[in-house]
Amino acid sequence: MSAPNIAALAFFLFAWVFYEPLFKAFAGRRGSTLNTDMTVIRSAWMTTMTGRDPRLMDGQLLGHALNSASFFASSNLLLIAAAAGALFGGDATFRSVSALEVVKTSSRLLFEVQLALVLVTLSRGLLDFIWAIRQLNYCLAAMGATPDPLSETERATFGVLLGRLLNPALGAFNSGVRGYYFALAAAAWLFGPWAFAGATAGATALLVWRQRRSNAAQAIQDFRRLLESRDPAPPAPPG
Repeated sequence: MSAPNIAALAFFLFAWVFYEPLFKAFAGRRGSTLNTDMTVIRSAWMTTMTGRDPRLMDGQLLGHALNSASFFASSNLLLIAAAAGALFGGDATFRSVSALEVVKTSSRLLFEVQLALVLVTLSRGLLDFIWAIRQLNYCLAAMGATPDPLSETERATFGVLLGRLLNPALGAFNSGVRGYYFALAAAAWLFGPWAFAGATAGATALLVWRQRRSNAAQAIQDFRRLLESRDPAPPAPPG
């Protein structure tokens, strides 16, 4: 591979692997982000759920999250199959793609590396979605096993434990969704190293903007502040 291709690949790998830990470290010094605010909100949800009777709505909301993760996992699997089909398509696929004016691939080896990167990125996302589904099922089981009624102390304890199940589950879901951004950036490598580097920078910048500056991030931040201004464990409704 040429030096520009190697540099663009190194930049992509750095952004893909270190985005989450570096963003968390940076956000810890600069204030909250959409994901950190949602962690607090989901924990408050679980605490409120322990005092709600019936808990039908909570199960439906969690079931919706489970269905969303399943949908993304299924879609991801289809994309993996398509990428694998192109990767193992042999010379015919390479000749067809390299004949396009917009595609910048100098050899079959480079073409296979480009497709393999897309395949690996999508596969990592699929594993994240699968792990999210498993953890959501664990959370559903724990919600179903939560006793009723509970004292105020027990509500807080059970709420924290349920939050420890729910937050990592939806964190894995977020990682899987983030994989789509980087898979698109990886696919841009087919258009050359500069397009690859630009798409990587664009995907990373878009993720950061949505976490900190989007309307959703601002609304969630205000909602978290409103929650924290209230009693973190409101009394359970009378039975």
